[in-house]
Amino acid sequence: MIRTPTILLVEPTFYDVSYSINPWMDPAAWARDPRGMHRNAMQSFEALRAALGRTGLTVEVAAGAPGLPDMVFPANAAVVLDGRALLARFRYPQRRGEEAPFAQIFGALRERGLLDEVALLPEGCFQEGAGDCIWDAGRGHFWAGFGPRSSHEAATAVSDFFGKEVVALELATEQSYHLDVCFCPLSGGEILYYPPAFSEAALRELRARLPARLRIEASADDLSHFSVNAVNLDDQVVMTRTTPHLRTELGRRGYQLHEVDLTPFMLSGGGAYCMTLRLDRSSGPGIAAAAA
Repeated sequence: MIRTPTILLVEPTFYDVSYSINPWMDPAAWARDPRGMHRNAMQSFEALRAALGRTGLTVEVAAGAPGLPDMVFPANAAVVLDGRALLARFRYPQRRGEEAPFAQIFGALRERGLLDEVALLPEGCFQEGAGDCIWDAGRGHFWAGFGPRSSHEAATAVSDFFGKEVVALELATEQSYHLDVCFCPLSGGEILYYPPAFSEAALRELRARLPARLRIEASADDLSHFSVNAVNLDDQVVMTRTTPHLRTELGRRGYQLHEVDLTPFMLSGGGAYCMTLRLDRSSGPGIAAAAA
């Protein structure tokens, strides 16, 4: 099992925006200048890798595969905790082809000793990785989105595999098709989230579990900047170029922002978190006292 903060990226060599399975995806914008867009995507990827390195993360980079442009979003590939990886099952056929190459990538990580176990979900159980199942280190449980992509029963499958509580939250819009688009736990115990993305039942659950001082409400502008889709390590936050609102709010709370232009990936509905997958997450002692 990995002991140092380590994050997985997938090279965007085969990345493009050629289909649409969420409201953000814009194949027409990509088609207007595919070479220029791809060049910009490669540059944005390198800027993200550098920003992650500056926060102290070790970066592992895997190769993508032809015809599978969304492999560049490995957050959707698996849920990883305590050296164990539970591989995703994708709802849309456009992404199901990723399952086999990601299984090879995770198998290679296991052979190198970076993971201890790689497992599969039950057949017919849709669960799209850490994009829809986010570990909250301080509270010692997962938050799991369901509705647009992952099924409600996936929360039980994840809980059974990892032996941890999973708090299921229903996503109410196609715009927030994965939990990571609209929800981000931070190291200080705060949750950055976009309230309109959730059902009333999910909002009641969140408000019952989180005191107001730890709830940071994102605006529609924050959401459209993909600023909620952020990577956090200690007091460092890597995100797309953000809004004055979030820049001020997170700075006031002591976070140092590393902003990266990820416009080419936003055309496919992704930001910094979507493009990464933490491999070292542990269920060891967290910040529960600070989060209470």
